[in-house]
Amino acid sequence: MRKIFAAITLMVLFVLVITGCGTNKEVSQDKGEQNTLSIVTTIFPPYDFASQVAGDKAEITMLLSPGAESHSFEPTPQDIMKIQNCDMFIYVGGEGDAWVDDILASMDTSRMKIIKMIDCVPAVEEELVEGMEPEEEEEGHGEEAEEPEYDEHVWTSPQNAIKITEAISDALCEMDKANEAYYQKNTSDYTEQLTALDKEFKEIVDQSSRKVIVFGDRFPLRYFADEYGLDYYAAFPGCSTETEPSVSTIKFLVDKVNSEKIPVVFYIEFSNHKTADSISEATGAKALLFHSCHNVSQKDRDEGKNYVSIMKENAANLKEALK
Repeated sequence: MRKIFAAITLMVLFVLVITGCGTNKEVSQDKGEQNTLSIVTTIFPPYDFASQVAGDKAEITMLLSPGAESHSFEPTPQDIMKIQNCDMFIYVGGEGDAWVDDILASMDTSRMKIIKMIDCVPAVEEELVEGMEPEEEEEGHGEEAEEPEYDEHVWTSPQNAIKITEAISDALCEMDKANEAYYQKNTSDYTEQLTALDKEFKEIVDQSSRKVIVFGDRFPLRYFADEYGLDYYAAFPGCSTETEPSVSTIKFLVDKVNSEKIPVVFYIEFSNHKTADSISEATGAKALLFHSCHNVSQKDRDEGKNYVSIMKENAANLKEALK
């Protein structure tokens, strides 16, 4: 995978060089103008967090198109230019963002504030739980395959969302001291919403006798499950590129749902949810969405859905799953 990203990076940088678009932006403050900060994020969660904090004091761009899957994202020359010319760049970090490190290494980032979300929280390694389908390893990895692979879906815990939001706020306050009070007020208000969300999830779990959830899909909710003391079973790890589980994996999940009388089997956003539907048909459990918030559809974006509203929908479905 790193070889693919490296090839993409080289092609993009070549285009930038021949078009003369690889230089840092001019700072218009020399002309006495009032700049609007430019923030670029790779995916939806930091886009939403930054929007909540920065309000109308920044222009915020998300590279991932609405409805697109982040694990297959490939940057365009225009994307690289946006990163090159921004004041703040926020990305996840980890194996899925290997292309970012290569591109940043090629740029002068001395005037850019860079936030890697996986560094804002205690990261955990991806794990294979009982019954889960392991991902096939690519050939030629050698020793690199033995390096720990960290779960990149750090935002799925509201407590982690608070830590990431505070990191964004601190960076904005440092960059734009004239609006420090504005950012701090927005951060305080948003943190209250996230704290209330965290409390809602804790109450749902505390008031439920069941502590097990089943995903007929990838499982990008490790941080969420750890935060609320939930056990989980799933078809694949969170960053798996596999889509078709083996018969033995499906049988294991069907048996688990039947033996523990689990009422809900989850699928994630942008999934064809065929596996969850199959398990549902075999067991009578209801197939429901649990949204990891990594991206939103164009419809959701047009309707103004955000991290908090989506997670509230998750809370309602979780309550049904744990009853």
